[in-house]
Amino acid sequence: MGRRPARCYRYCKNKPYPKSRFCRGVPDPKIRIFDLGRKKARVDEFPLCVHLISKEFEQILSEALEAGRICANKYLVKTCGKDAFHLRMRLHPFHVIRINKMLSCAGADRLQTGMRGAFGKPQGTVARVHIGQKIMSVRAKEQHKENVIEALRRAKFKFPGRQKVHVSKRWGFTKWDAEEYEEMRADGRLRPDGCYCHYRGGHGPLANWMKIQRELRGME
Repeated sequence: MGRRPARCYRYCKNKPYPKSRFCRGVPDPKIRIFDLGRKKARVDEFPLCVHLISKEFEQILSEALEAGRICANKYLVKTCGKDAFHLRMRLHPFHVIRINKMLSCAGADRLQTGMRGAFGKPQGTVARVHIGQKIMSVRAKEQHKENVIEALRRAKFKFPGRQKVHVSKRWGFTKWDAEEYEEMRADGRLRPDGCYCHYRGGHGPLANWMKIQRELRGME
């Protein structure tokens, strides 16, 4: 029996149905890698951020997420180089889909019961996505802007529904605008932590403030 087409599971009809002790025997999702490229690059290295945003309330199969990831990664490696970007998948397929198997072979009349007891067996996993939710995000340098947009445009063809490529005003994966980030970074109000930043408030002991000032002057 062949796979049921993904259009059967496209719409968010029911409540979320995750894997649990009541829902067992769920096959592993096809997508296992969610970060690609130079994922350990510091926050200062990649100022550009581009998102692929969903424009529909729907379900996306884990196979489609894996296909989109491979498509975008292959184009970015070919055009920018494997260390010139950081691609992150923003969706995780936790929702379990079911299938009520119908046998069509000889002697199936004794086995199958039709729509009696039609609660199906787990078949795979999907990600439930809302309007305006991010599907993929890429951070890179400004010189690779056109290549990043093209990579996400190509990845759109692997997903159902409508998507939009959005160039963010934020600095990388942080929550601060690019101009605001540079100003706050120079003032010492942001502390880099991997591909993110933490805000340093103005409250607290005077010794902490003096330590930050010494770090900014390069004394420590």
